[in-house]
Amino acid sequence: MRKIIAVIMSVLLVASMLAACSQPTRQTGGGGAKKKYAIIVKSTGNPFNEKQIEGFREAIEELGEEVIAKAPDQPTAEAQIQMIEELIAQKVDAIAIAANDPDALQPALQKTMKQGIKVLSFDSAVNSQSRMVHVNQADAERIGRIQIQAIYEMIGGEGDIAILSATSQATNQNTWIEWMKEELKDPKYSKINLVKIAYGDDLRDKSVSETEALLKSFPNLKGIIAPTTVGIAAAAKVLTDKGLKGQVQLTGLGLPSEMAEYIKNGVCQWMYLWNPIDVGYLAGYTAHALVEGKITGKEGEKFEAGRLGEKEVIKVDDGTEIMLGDPFRFDINNIDEWKDVY
Repeated sequence: MRKIIAVIMSVLLVASMLAACSQPTRQTGGGGAKKKYAIIVKSTGNPFNEKQIEGFREAIEELGEEVIAKAPDQPTAEAQIQMIEELIAQKVDAIAIAANDPDALQPALQKTMKQGIKVLSFDSAVNSQSRMVHVNQADAERIGRIQIQAIYEMIGGEGDIAILSATSQATNQNTWIEWMKEELKDPKYSKINLVKIAYGDDLRDKSVSETEALLKSFPNLKGIIAPTTVGIAAAAKVLTDKGLKGQVQLTGLGLPSEMAEYIKNGVCQWMYLWNPIDVGYLAGYTAHALVEGKITGKEGEKFEAGRLGEKEVIKVDDGTEIMLGDPFRFDINNIDEWKDVY
């Protein structure tokens, strides 16, 4: 009987080993299981965020690894915290996040890093204690100042202007707005009056409502700056529908695909942006460099970022960042060549 049992156990052991060997194994170029790279954007239904995910996916798949993309239904810190907890449980290797709040995510992200998971922010930063490095689309000062310079030119140097931002906690928006205010201190802007900063929360309907409220509350409004792709498209539609072309000028940061018709109809003479695909792509390569130990987020470190070439970690305030490039101007002369790109 003992011999029979021994034979049965041997057969079962061999069978289990064969079954295990037959299971497909995710392989990387180095022959090991694929590493998991997660990206968390601000919210669903945001075309800019969708393009960031596209770029992140492009980078990570080039590197032969696995992508996990997450987007909350609402642009809140609470929703992002829940997703961070889920990703910790999934034991991902890195998390790249566009923050809905600079400070509220700190406990969750510090917990993440204590688990050995690499953390970086991109587009909208978390505070320096909550990340290893931040991927910035362009220099914040230049983004802020150039939008004031644009509206100044559009309205002839005088009149009431308003800003239509995303959420009141969005670090990128708030930083740009601070630089707008700084630019306005120049005596050349003495005849320009910033009457209000409104918040559309990166939601189309709310951005439409906020634009309509600005027009109603400030009947002499001459210009709107919307440093958010959702906000500028919403404002452009309102101005078009109300026949306010030329009466209320509009500039800011917008997607060429969404703003082409408004640039062509003259409601928005020109606007700015960078390539959100490249923002996500750079975030992907930065995450990989962190995971592979090529960088730690320390000032002066360098790494290769695929088709974007060599990038360097620089010191900004009390943290470090990696810059993508300068904001690009879109107008009637070039919008057609870009509107089908993104």
